[in-house]
Amino acid sequence: MQLAIKLVFAQVGIDQILDTGAATSQSIAEGWDKQWLDLLQNNTSNNLYGALTNLGIFFAVGTLLFFMIQFLKDLISYEYTRPISALIWPFIVVVLLSNSGNGSILSNLTLGVRNFLNTVNQQVVVSADADKIYQQALNMSVAEEVAGSFLRPCQSLTGEQQSQCFVKAAEKVNVLWQKYRNTYGNKGWINRLQTKVDNIISPTGIVSETSFNSLLGSTVQTSIKNFLVSLQYAFQNLIEATMLLIAALGPIAVGGSLLPVAGKPIFAWLTGFLSIGIAKISFNIIAVLTAAVIVNGPGQNANVDPDLMWFIIFLGILAPILSLIVAAAGGFAVFSAISSTASLVKERI
Repeated sequence: MQLAIKLVFAQVGIDQILDTGAATSQSIAEGWDKQWLDLLQNNTSNNLYGALTNLGIFFAVGTLLFFMIQFLKDLISYEYTRPISALIWPFIVVVLLSNSGNGSILSNLTLGVRNFLNTVNQQVVVSADADKIYQQALNMSVAEEVAGSFLRPCQSLTGEQQSQCFVKAAEKVNVLWQKYRNTYGNKGWINRLQTKVDNIISPTGIVSETSFNSLLGSTVQTSIKNFLVSLQYAFQNLIEATMLLIAALGPIAVGGSLLPVAGKPIFAWLTGFLSIGIAKISFNIIAVLTAAVIVNGPGQNANVDPDLMWFIIFLGILAPILSLIVAAAGGFAVFSAISSTASLVKERI
């Protein structure tokens, strides 16, 4: 599951943009789920996964020669101790690469691991009410720019023209406040921003260049925020694409596992797959915890006016880097554990 993003950067279509943000995110998540099933389970005799399985079988046949040479060498040198334990690998390769047309054992196991990782990720998201907290923190970060976009056309006007422009802008802004309150409740940050806007568009208010600039901010900053939000969403989809790519390369890793080397390719493949899953979960945990700090802190206090540009930078750049570092460390630990376990089993058989 991906964290849903519901943001507004346009001056029109507020209802549609706010209401369809989560639906779009859900649709993309369902698209990824369908792609996993199409690749790993549906008609695997003729699709891409079937072709890669055939390539994995070709690798297995090619590396079988090296395996037999090493097997005979061990048979001569160690009698029957090591050769017997090594015979399990051809059996594992044959079983995993057997393709019935509706998915091989390897593809079903891969899909099962992916579903397990998604279940853990779903528990992280649901337990922290992540959709509401995450969306609220993001909208807090860009709400001032959104409101300012409605008022920006009025900045260059004067007199009656500016007053009429404010009336039209107020209608749009009021819809925005109502949508925010319907989604998140009557929060302090919504009241604070509404008061800030009302002081400018009020008929009795005195509009100054300073007031306008304070609310409108810079169009460059708005573009940067938009880019960084898109960047972190692209990272979430990149994680899904990477997991699918690694899953598709599974048959090749299994086919190469007959090579007489200490580090089996299947261990490296499994480690990579689990590492990407750890990166996905880590990113969501980081995003949820940071969003909770914002929502439960300045989001509840109507008297503070924080600059949340740091939060957008954190989500767009720093959080993906940190999650990948955690995944790399976790992957190394998983690979060491798998290798040590395999060596221990080999010695005991």
